[in-house]
Amino acid sequence: MSATRMPPPQPAQRVGAAPKKNDNPKSGDEPDLRSQLNAWLESHRASLVDSLRRLAKQPIGSFFTCLVMAVALSLPMGLALLLDNVERLGGSWQRAAQISLFLQLEATDAQGQALREQIEKMDDVAEAEWISRERALDEFQQQSGLGEALKELPDNPLPGVVVVTPREIDKVALEALRLRLAELPQVQQAQLDLLWVERLSAMLKLGERFVFGLTLLLVMALLLVIGNTIRLHIENRRSEIEVIKLVGGTDSYVRRPFLYMGTLYGLGAGLMAWGLLAYGLAWLNGAVVRLAGLYSSDFALAGVPLADGLSLLLGALFLGYIGAWLAVARHLNELAPR
Repeated sequence: MSATRMPPPQPAQRVGAAPKKNDNPKSGDEPDLRSQLNAWLESHRASLVDSLRRLAKQPIGSFFTCLVMAVALSLPMGLALLLDNVERLGGSWQRAAQISLFLQLEATDAQGQALREQIEKMDDVAEAEWISRERALDEFQQQSGLGEALKELPDNPLPGVVVVTPREIDKVALEALRLRLAELPQVQQAQLDLLWVERLSAMLKLGERFVFGLTLLLVMALLLVIGNTIRLHIENRRSEIEVIKLVGGTDSYVRRPFLYMGTLYGLGAGLMAWGLLAYGLAWLNGAVVRLAGLYSSDFALAGVPLADGLSLLLGALFLGYIGAWLAVARHLNELAPR
């Protein structure tokens, strides 16, 4: 009769002891959300640090790449700021489209003041000024140089005038406003230099279109610069990327450091463009102030507004990101291991 094989003795368990926890999770268990988030953040941090380190290894090349981008960014923004400063010259462009209402000679100062108050309450009128007959004669004597000759006239030949400044420059709206003002009582003639208004509007629209077209061209040039720069970085790391994809690295993992590199290029270019614009306007402002002083004017160029500077910086970041993404997307299929 064969002996029965007994199982090996098991370690005794103390009564009331808590069950032991399994320190090693099963291989099939999914990591929790916190672990996934920490791994994602660590991957982004490593990609950012790696991009900074690689840019720091080539300081001269990185600087000139950012400088080229900064010049391309600052040109359209600088022209737009100069247009804004030109529009402020002399107060506002609305004064160039003033409507002059010549009243009848028998109109009194009280009637002229009442008419001015009535016109100033209109929605499409920014300002109205009353010029009496005596004031008009004094100004004409000073500007014409015929003061002694005009004193010999028996009566003042000049009528009172109400000068109306519209709120906006638009040919159709200005003509409608002129016709409405011409029908007011005591108004003999309403005069508006529409030819000057058309020239002014055409010049402003030409400047805006030029800036828009230049912006489009330079945006495409920036995308080409970023794309070519990122392409060179990809070629330098081709073997490394092929190994990463060989061991199972995803496309997003391969793309991430280049996206950070393009964004860093955009950040550097945006900051440099902001500084170039601020310095350029300050340097040009000295000559503008001296020229304006010769004409007894206190006109000066305004600097770069904070909102425009932030828009420039965000635009540079966006262009850097998009340029890098396009460059990597174009070459990603070529980076498959052979």
